[in-house]
Amino acid sequence: MILITGASGNYGKATIDFLLKKGFTAQSISALVRDEEKVEDLKAKGINVRIGDYDNYEGLVEAFKGVEKLLLVSSSDIEKREKQQENVVNAAKVAGVKHILYTSFERKNDTETSPIYSIAKSHIKTEELIKESGLTYTIFRNNLYLDLLPMFFGEDVLTTGIFLPAGNSKSAYVLRNDMCEATANVLTSKGHDNKVYSLSNTESVSLQEIAHELSEIVGKDINYVSPPQDIYVETLTKAGVPAQYIGMFAGIAEAIKQEEFSAETTDLEDLLGRKPTTGKAFLKEVYASK
Repeated sequence: MILITGASGNYGKATIDFLLKKGFTAQSISALVRDEEKVEDLKAKGINVRIGDYDNYEGLVEAFKGVEKLLLVSSSDIEKREKQQENVVNAAKVAGVKHILYTSFERKNDTETSPIYSIAKSHIKTEELIKESGLTYTIFRNNLYLDLLPMFFGEDVLTTGIFLPAGNSKSAYVLRNDMCEATANVLTSKGHDNKVYSLSNTESVSLQEIAHELSEIVGKDINYVSPPQDIYVETLTKAGVPAQYIGMFAGIAEAIKQEEFSAETTDLEDLLGRKPTTGKAFLKEVYASK
């Protein structure tokens, strides 16, 4: 039995879909959710739905009974994530889970000097807990999603251009669906015990290069401006963007600038058996008709 946590979210649902496409029966897959009403589509496919909350340790122990492989899709609650994921790891051990897989994230700096340490620290701690648990593990260090670029750019990017203080450094942005497909491949094959995979693209690109590619796709010049951090924060504040989002965007932009997400690895390509989706292909799909 394979159990996918966070199954009402994009990553969990997509991974389940890839498992089904690979021929896994719905009866051999369980989905952990907090709200059963959010996964009527999974229930219709015959997926076993189990109710559980990362905050409820006892409930997790019950939900994990009979599970051989457990995919821990990281919690979206940054403030509570470390404790929540500690609950998952401990519950998995008590429930007799044999193999835990975890969606962590790509980075180079594990210290408090990292511009995204507030986001990183819970991932780092969870990786440590998993390795110390005695459970067989596989850790996926997922790079920045291509899917997030439109959010970073804003709705008016084709008019105003790209405005982000990320410098000219390159990142190995990757499509979420490619990571989900690779995750499903690992869940359904052998040879991944106690491995850490970097799920990064085989190409790294700068935002200047992305702006150039976007210009070609839409047929007009799209500028990229990398302002100083204080100017960026001031501009977004005046535009009414909530402070928590400004802090997150600014931190990620600085991490890009410091090359936290650059990568030279073929892990994702090897797990997929093909080249990952390129940034240009993603941009064309999103912006070609606009």
